[in-house]
Amino acid sequence: MEQVKSAIKTVTDSISDLTVKKDEKKDAQHKGVPMKKTMPTPTAALKQKASKQISIRGIPLLENVQSVKKTFNRHLHFTVVKDRDVATERDYYTSLAYTVRDHLIGRWIRTHQHHFETDGKRVYYLSMEFYMGRTLSNCMINLGIENDVDEALYEMGLNIEELEELEMDAALGNGGLGRLAACFLDSMATLGLSSYGYGLRYDYGIFTQKIEDGNQMEYPDDWLRYGNPWEIARPEFLLPVKFYGKVIEEDGKKKWVDCEIIQAMPFDTPIPGFNNNVVNTLRLWSARAPGKFNFQLFNAGDYIRAVSEQSLTENITRVLYPNDNFDEGKILRLKQEYFLVSASLQDIMRRFKHSKAYADTNEPVDFARFPEKAAVQLNDTHPALSVAELMRLLIDHENLDWNQAFDITKKTIAYTNHTLLPEALERWPLNIFEKLLPRHLEIITKINSHHLDLVRQKWPGDEERLKRMSVIEDEHKVVNMGYLSIVGSHAVNGVAKLHSDLLKSTLFRDFYELNPEKFQNKTNGITPRRWILLCNPDLSDVIASKIGESWITNLSQLSQLRNYVNDEQFIQDIQRVKLENKQRLVDMFKTDYNVQVNPASMFDVQIKRIHEYKRQLLNCLHVITLYNRIKDNPSAQTVPRTVIFGGKAAPGYLTAKLIIKLICNVGRTINNDPAVGDRLKVIFLENYRVSLAEKIIPAIDLSEQISLAGLEASGTGNMKMMLNGALTIGTLDGANVEMDEEVGRDNIFIFGMTVDDVDALRKKGYVSKEFYEREPELKRALDQIRDGFFSPEDPNLFADIIKQLLEWNDHYMLLADYAEYVKAQERVDQLYQNPNEWTKKCILNIAASGKFSSDRTISEYAKEIWGVTPSDKKLPGPEEGRPGTKDEGEKLEPKQPHTRRQDY
Repeated sequence: MEQVKSAIKTVTDSISDLTVKKDEKKDAQHKGVPMKKTMPTPTAALKQKASKQISIRGIPLLENVQSVKKTFNRHLHFTVVKDRDVATERDYYTSLAYTVRDHLIGRWIRTHQHHFETDGKRVYYLSMEFYMGRTLSNCMINLGIENDVDEALYEMGLNIEELEELEMDAALGNGGLGRLAACFLDSMATLGLSSYGYGLRYDYGIFTQKIEDGNQMEYPDDWLRYGNPWEIARPEFLLPVKFYGKVIEEDGKKKWVDCEIIQAMPFDTPIPGFNNNVVNTLRLWSARAPGKFNFQLFNAGDYIRAVSEQSLTENITRVLYPNDNFDEGKILRLKQEYFLVSASLQDIMRRFKHSKAYADTNEPVDFARFPEKAAVQLNDTHPALSVAELMRLLIDHENLDWNQAFDITKKTIAYTNHTLLPEALERWPLNIFEKLLPRHLEIITKINSHHLDLVRQKWPGDEERLKRMSVIEDEHKVVNMGYLSIVGSHAVNGVAKLHSDLLKSTLFRDFYELNPEKFQNKTNGITPRRWILLCNPDLSDVIASKIGESWITNLSQLSQLRNYVNDEQFIQDIQRVKLENKQRLVDMFKTDYNVQVNPASMFDVQIKRIHEYKRQLLNCLHVITLYNRIKDNPSAQTVPRTVIFGGKAAPGYLTAKLIIKLICNVGRTINNDPAVGDRLKVIFLENYRVSLAEKIIPAIDLSEQISLAGLEASGTGNMKMMLNGALTIGTLDGANVEMDEEVGRDNIFIFGMTVDDVDALRKKGYVSKEFYEREPELKRALDQIRDGFFSPEDPNLFADIIKQLLEWNDHYMLLADYAEYVKAQERVDQLYQNPNEWTKKCILNIAASGKFSSDRTISEYAKEIWGVTPSDKKLPGPEEGRPGTKDEGEKLEPKQPHTRRQDY
């Protein structure tokens, strides 16, 4: 659908004859009777449905609305096989999902046809995580059909928002890594790139978090419980993946034999671009047993053994991140990584062999051209085995010599690093490697030998450097997967300028000195489609009323908002939208957490994975300090705050789980203290996930980005909050550095040590107890924790936290940054008391967030690493002529026998 190019008022006026105004619909709903199982008539629906506000995403056209209703009813009858008398809300959701998917299918097929005909270079993004969230709303936004669907459901008496809530999050990721991959897929499609995402179809995603008596409890995330209407199984592309076995030499050629074989079954999910008819593919692999069911054992009554082989095999894709504290967990994790890599690379090579260049000719496949047609991007070290696996496939299957195979491999593969923590660079024990992947260990050994020869040539006699740079660490008997990724790729990038600089000067310094041309920076970004257009439609409308809509695909256009920073009406509109978003959260807090929150209070939010380096504990110490100040001086004027935490701790990370318990206990004490009232509240959000983030982020006033400088690679939550008008309090770490540069120091609250300060203090000798003795408020807060003030039922409950900070010398230096953090928070309070000045800075933050679009990031990857060109060309719609033909639609009369394409 064409975007509406007029101002918001014009749009609203234009649709007055089609829909009832938002407030009138809400009033009608409140006056209506409870819904019955049968669908009400349109007249009744007007009294029952609170339709979403019509926005910049298009005017609902009558013919489109009727078409949606017809398709919806068809799916209810023929797909769900229910009628209106027995259909449940979930049945309605399923019908809606298939209705929207129908709009994708023609475009999806058309995109495949287009990429086959143009036969350009394809980008393959390999990631162990894709934190996709919900698909329904995102598809409707990118297709431009949300208002048509909304109006159709409204006329049928259904609430689109209630149906959207029934969709399970596809939580196939742990945090920023997986969510970044999802944003990148959206941008690749929006930029018209021929691209595929490759990952694993875990039966259970990241666990469901329950907070029980302040403790994190983990439960399975059964996201496939009700099926997944968005995926399509592709059993015709089932692929074998080998494990174990041995390597023999036959006729001078290495062979990997006597292997255990597991089948990889692909499931495809459509990834629509924004308003360009491009629909790319996310292909997820699911493990399947290779053998047939053992009927003889079953017939003999041995039912357990009859199914055990299948169950054990399919464990590979059972769950995201198995506990690797034990060897079995390590083996399963390595199996997962190789399963992803092997299936994906086999699929990529199959597609290359069946590309247009070879499909209709007898010309032999020339793998020297492979890097011209395929770019493989490794999302962190998890897919690092791609280097060895591509070598194996080229040498053992395609009969290339070693040098040619290694040249092709390096030209094809690029590696993104996401961490500065050395322990996060995966190292796999040689004994596990040799048992599970014997052929790959041989290949890695030879790659390492070749690599060390180059090191010797550049630094003859430098044995220490050789030892430091070896891919195989002899001392620890492990393979360093980060080093393998660097040696086997043509480009290595960090994900923020500071992070990339630190990679070159610390973690990968030796490799940078060997091949400086390999190293680049690609600052992360977020997709504005999900992270403002979808989650904050009212703010999107306000922005569009001033600068139009081109910012949706060119976020740098937001800089025009600087012209309206003193516009009183615009300031009021921004304030109104923020307050409405906060009010929705207030209602949720009352319903879900039984906490009454003041909507005028500052919403101070830290939502991210719980980890010591992210320093949720520093935030908690500030909360305790605020509490003590209120208790000491109850009559003092204070800025009311609602401090909101959210995030999951790894199940085996006991310190992080104890931090969650402390936050919850502090909240229990504060929230139930009548002397505090609504001046301070603390809430820990249960089961933080993408769909919850979409509700929280539009309401945030203050974004907490307070990691110790030098440890956060980039962060993307900071970008999402900035885009939605939050101000940031943070250290000069990760992408905060570039946010500071973009928005200006006057519009962000920077505090704490820099990377150089941290290094200097460590060299001097950091003693945490000195800061404990120096800062009375800090000492008091720590003493309260130590003495059981927040855990009277178990005074020693948080003893380990105090030990970490005082006896074990506070590795993440919370105590060193505490005083500056508190002072920065006082500056925050001072500004918040002046609503107009605060809002002006919010506007400047929104205006400065253009750099942090994933469209910009992907454009840089495309031009500087992958060698492909983004396109703003809109593909023909499904109803238009097929690419490469003169016929309309799909009325094709082939003049020669039809040959099935196999490039899917």
